[in-house]
This record gives sequence, C-alpha cells and structure tokens, in this order.
Amino acid sequence: MTVRRGKKLSITIQEHMAIDVCPGPIRPIQQISAYFPRLSPTSPTPVSPNPASSPLSLSPGVVAPGMGGANLLSPVLAQGRGQGWGGGAGSLSLTSSVDTSVEMNSDDSDDCTALGTLEFELRYEQSNSELHCTVLRAKGLKPMDFNGLADPYVKLHLLPGACKANKLKTKTIRNCLNPVWNETLTYVGITEEDMHRKTLRLSVCDEDKLTHNELIGESRVALKRVKPNQTKHFHTCLEHPPPVPSPTAMGEALRGISCYLREWENEQLHSLEERGRLLLSLQFLPPEDTDVDGGGGGDVRRTGGLYVGVKRCAHLAAMDVNGFSDPYVKIYLKPDSQKKSKHKTAVMKKTLNPEFNQEFFYDISLSELSSKTLEVTVWDYDLGRSNDFIGGVCLGCQSQGDALRHWMECLKNKGQRVERWHILTNELPRTVAHE
Repeated sequence: MTVRRGKKLSITIQEHMAIDVCPGPIRPIQQISAYFPRLSPTSPTPVSPNPASSPLSLSPGVVAPGMGGANLLSPVLAQGRGQGWGGGAGSLSLTSSVDTSVEMNSDDSDDCTALGTLEFELRYEQSNSELHCTVLRAKGLKPMDFNGLADPYVKLHLLPGACKANKLKTKTIRNCLNPVWNETLTYVGITEEDMHRKTLRLSVCDEDKLTHNELIGESRVALKRVKPNQTKHFHTCLEHPPPVPSPTAMGEALRGISCYLREWENEQLHSLEERGRLLLSLQFLPPEDTDVDGGGGGDVRRTGGLYVGVKRCAHLAAMDVNGFSDPYVKIYLKPDSQKKSKHKTAVMKKTLNPEFNQEFFYDISLSELSSKTLEVTVWDYDLGRSNDFIGGVCLGCQSQGDALRHWMECLKNKGQRVERWHILTNELPRTVAHE
C-alpha cells in the first residue's frame, strides 16, 4: 500500500482492534478446574511416592520428559502415567471417574458440588409391596433467597410414570442451608418389576410463597440397586436436571424429523401414562352347597364362582381443581349380553389413596370363565356432570403382563385368594361406555 506525501494514514477502529488483538492464532484459555480435577469420593486416589514429582506441580507450559512432546499435561492422564498405569491410561477421562449417584463413606462431602448433597435411605418390603424412602438431611445447599438462605423441601417421583400421580413431598424447613428432615415417605403397590425398571428422582426445591418454587438440584437412583428387605444408605451429590435435546440445535435437514419423532414419543408416553395403582384379589371356588353356620342346621347357599375383591388404590391422578379426586371403582365381566355384570364400589371423597375393601361375586363356571374378560375401571365422581375416567385394567386370557399372570394364577389355584397390584393406564377399554 502506497501513501502520498502530505496525507495522513487513516485506520479504522476495526482494523486497529484486529491488529492489536489478533497478532496470531487464538489459543484456548485453560480453566483452573483442569489443574484441580474433582474426582468421586469413592474413587481410589493414587498416592505418589515422591511429592516433588506430582503431576499437579507441573505448570501448563512445562513438558515432562518422556511424554512424547505433549503441549499440555492432563492431570488425570499424568496421574495415571505417574503411577505406571501403562498405555491404557490414555483412555481414562475425567468424566468417567465421576459417579453422580454413589454412596459416600465420609459424612463431610459439602465440597463435592456447588448445589449441595442429599442423604437418604431406601428399603423395599417385598411382602407388602412397599417402598420406604427416609429423607435424612441435606448439606451445603445453594442459597436461593435474597437473605442468602433457602426454604428447602424434597419431592419424590417414580420414573417413568405420571408425576402428579406418584409425587410425594416432605415438609419445608425455613431459612436453612443444612436442613434435617428425618421423614419417611412410602410408595405402596411397588412390584418387583417396578424395582427392576423404575428410577426414583429426588428433587430438592426452594419454596417461595409469592413466586414459583425453584429447583435447587436433583438426584436419581435406579431402584434395581436396592435389594428386597434390606435398607440401603445413599449420600449423593445434587446435580442439575439433564437437558432436553432441542431440535433447534440440529441442522435444518434434521429439524423436521426431530419434531416428528418428538411428537410421536410424547404420544406414546401419553398413551402409556400411569394413572395410579389398584390392588385386586381374585378367588375362584368350584360350585358347591356349603353350610354357612357349620352346624348342619344353618342356612345353605351357593358359594361357587368368582370373587373379585377391590382392596385399595394408590397414587391416583388428581382430576379435580383442589388436587384430589372422588374415586370409585366399576367392574364388568365381558362379554355381557344381559348387562348384569356391572358392580360398583362406594365413592371416597377427596383422596388419592382410597381404601374400599369391598368384594363382589359372579356365579359362573370355570369353563365359562376362561372365555371372559374382567374389566376394572376407576372413575372420579362429579356432581351434576359426567364423571371423569381415571384409569383401568383388563384381566383375561388375552391380557398381557401382570394382568395375565394374575388371571392365570386365579384359574390354576382354585379356592385360593390371589392378590396383586395393577398399573392403571389412561387408555379407556373399548367395551366400557362413558358415563
């Protein structure tokens, strides 16, 4: 570029900043956490025999001899090489050494995470199908209020499942970052299959009276880690909820497919959404004449047939604006050409965990019962308008899963009362008419 005499060289501010700021290629700035890795409390910490040769004492620009000319020494990699881990140490990553749901042997674990830690116990009673969660305490919670404190409480959810139907909640501790609850929350109707496929989510939230409650952090535990009839202690680090993948983060060509897949997935989850649990008892007695009083001179009645006992429901979906339901149960034995198989329990007001303890009888033979289907539906009673359907289950030879197993056990074990919990889904049986 030539500049004439008498003329001043003018440089724009963009050119000036480009010259001063970008003299060469931009290098990434190393984070402090790269030199001080945060390992899991239960992971073994190698002890270096010579403190002077510790890899953490190396500066970013220093290259240890025999490292193959590495520009920057990774702390975890250097630690593995210093302890003679061999060539396989190169595959070790920092994230792989962190376990977000591990039992901590030490009670002092406030420095594990900026959100805090949560201590709780789980126990599964196999005999009565109950899962007990004792929320003990939290330590070092993140301040959420202007006064530097928080009003924490813990919510429990079973995943997958309807959050409103299976949500349990502890009391709220005011103005505290190290709350102690010592509160036991119980899930009933938890089967062995649930223990193998479900995950318990514990969310620590800050209660705000004027605004929405804020999430401090959460911890998730797979129930398959809990052995039946044994208490398992957990001391976990709270973490942020996993991010939901957004279609906007993908390319233009994949956005349409991603939106379609997301709608399809939501539809599938909605169709299989749990609406609560139902405890049923089935008993088939061969037709015979029995003496009620047992003395030979009492009344004689026919007791043969199918006895259906509606015991109780648990964690029903809330259908009313007050957060509760007014549930009752209807049962049908289909096909029913004469429409005489309908039975109905009493209505329980304002509850999501009703106890019915009612039994109904069908006078039917075993050969006829093999071709029948027992339909059980739970409804929310509404005065002056149509009742709301909460959930239902069908038991018969054409059923699947627990419903089929319960039905077959009843037919094989004549005279024995068989009880089993069933999952209510929001899929209305086709043969059931809306009220």
